[in-house]
Amino acid sequence: MPTQFEIYEGSITDLEVDAIVNAANRSLLGGGGVDGAIHRAAGPQLLAACSVLGGCETGDAKITPGFNLNARFVIHTVGPVWEDGRSGEPELLASCYRRSFELSREFELRSLAFPAISTGAYHFPLRKATEIAVSTCRAEAANSPTIEKVLFACFGEEVAAIYLETLHRASS
Repeated sequence: MPTQFEIYEGSITDLEVDAIVNAANRSLLGGGGVDGAIHRAAGPQLLAACSVLGGCETGDAKITPGFNLNARFVIHTVGPVWEDGRSGEPELLASCYRRSFELSREFELRSLAFPAISTGAYHFPLRKATEIAVSTCRAEAANSPTIEKVLFACFGEEVAAIYLETLHRASS
């Protein structure tokens, strides 16, 4: 059965999935945007769990329990800061999605939700980031037999519209 891809407009912290992906910073100790919202919603246990992980390199991912979230797990990934597009940013962003799928396979997860990694404070151009997200997730889902559903959690109508357009183009 092929993986189902969906757009969700709203807070990723509300989703009932096996894992939500956190667009984290390298310390994994919380921050602003999605990262801060996830830490607030999960409770102080998330900070305690992250504090023993030793941080995370850009393009890599680590997993913790979801604690007070509706999601069983949080996959923390560190996206690249956009410089000029010629400093490895596209490859590092794709690696965030690949590593998240690797962890999902290891933990036999069935559903994942991703935010628009690196598109906020890290200034990755939204359309380019969305193309990387959709194409990488489609390729990884094909190699992830347990994954039934991938959600793209979009904060705002504009982001949701761009993800929807990209998904439609990728399907045709």
